[in-house]
Amino acid sequence: MRRLLVFILVFSCALNAEAQGDSMAHRLNLHFQTTYIYQYKPEFDAKYSGTNSFKNVEERQNSLTATLYFGARLWKGGALYINPEIAGGSGLSGAFGLGAASNGETFRVGNPEPTLYLGRAYLSHTIALKGGSENVEEGANEAGGKMPVNYLRFYLGKFSIGDLFDNNAYANSPRSQFMNWCLMSNGAFDYAANVRGYTYAFVPVLQLKNMTYKVGLATLPVTANGADLNTDLGQEYSANAEVARGHKIKGKDGNVRVLVYQNNAHMGSYRESIQMFHVPGGVPDITGSRMYGRTKTGFGINADQQLSKNVGVFARAGWNDGKTETWAFTEVDRSLSAGVAVNGAGWKRKDDNMGIAIAMNGLSKDHSDYLNAGGLGFQLGDGKLSDAYETAAEIYYSYKPVPYGIWLSGDYQFILNPGYNSDRGPANVFSVRLHVEL
Repeated sequence: MRRLLVFILVFSCALNAEAQGDSMAHRLNLHFQTTYIYQYKPEFDAKYSGTNSFKNVEERQNSLTATLYFGARLWKGGALYINPEIAGGSGLSGAFGLGAASNGETFRVGNPEPTLYLGRAYLSHTIALKGGSENVEEGANEAGGKMPVNYLRFYLGKFSIGDLFDNNAYANSPRSQFMNWCLMSNGAFDYAANVRGYTYAFVPVLQLKNMTYKVGLATLPVTANGADLNTDLGQEYSANAEVARGHKIKGKDGNVRVLVYQNNAHMGSYRESIQMFHVPGGVPDITGSRMYGRTKTGFGINADQQLSKNVGVFARAGWNDGKTETWAFTEVDRSLSAGVAVNGAGWKRKDDNMGIAIAMNGLSKDHSDYLNAGGLGFQLGDGKLSDAYETAAEIYYSYKPVPYGIWLSGDYQFILNPGYNSDRGPANVFSVRLHVEL
């Protein structure tokens, strides 16, 4: 991996140096980001705690990620993108005990030491359709230049399903917007990913005027929340489809997206796991009921709407059947979120942004009964459960102190009924975020 990183840096710098003023300069691009997040949680009340509880003691954690974005045009309509990435640190309580975990830059990785890995490595190919072209600004994983307005595009390789599905203008990136998992994404979308958030996938995208159609086939981890992906699609796979429509209301841009997905994997059944333990004091174990061929089916609705030049709103709603265990993202079976984002141009700070939002999550009956019986998910497990909706409210302000790519953010989250348990909490989380992009 280190050799790959060095090769990309040397190769791209050399070619860009040689190609100044030449068309080759538009064939390559190189970008970088790094994000540091510090979080503090005061002690909160809890009648009891379990193996996977959100810890009720005072806690401090931090995380750091750094990503190199290398892009190259290979042929007409074709591009290659490679993203080596370093990630380290930990979420509060190791990202256990919450459906709505508080730091979208951290996942449930056992080793908090900084680790270098290949985040993305994929090809895209675009076939132009009738309808003219437009100029697209180059950026991270975007070659830019003149692009067709209508097109058929194919993505193949390793990337995040969240790169293409469930996007939102105001709630999509924990590096610059809301940090909470259930505000950056639809919590009920158990999207295909390994423990780092990436998968191997094939996604065709059809863009026709204001309509976008996407389908995707992706690999799932070998085990729940696992690092290794199962490339045998005869055993496990994730199928995804999304239809999006762009529109204008009184001249203001908006989008509505409808998503459906089905995961087919070696999953356990909550109900069967409960039925399998019969002895007094026995605790159900989801791993004991695992078998190939089990599915999880869900859908989501996602909208964003500009209200004025500097103000936008968003909302998401999601549901999955909640019969089988969560396999990849977070233990949420029903999710509803909404919020407001404001640009600082109104107070002469056009590079500043702020937002306020709330997410309310719930569990299926099978999932709730399993946790109440003492069962553990890969993320939740208080030992028992006084079932309630888990609610997370978040407010942030992102400040750009210099005219370069540096942002400093303050963030506060209020979490009611952590882990869907009214016997615990509420919890308060205070965060500081430093984000740099070049």
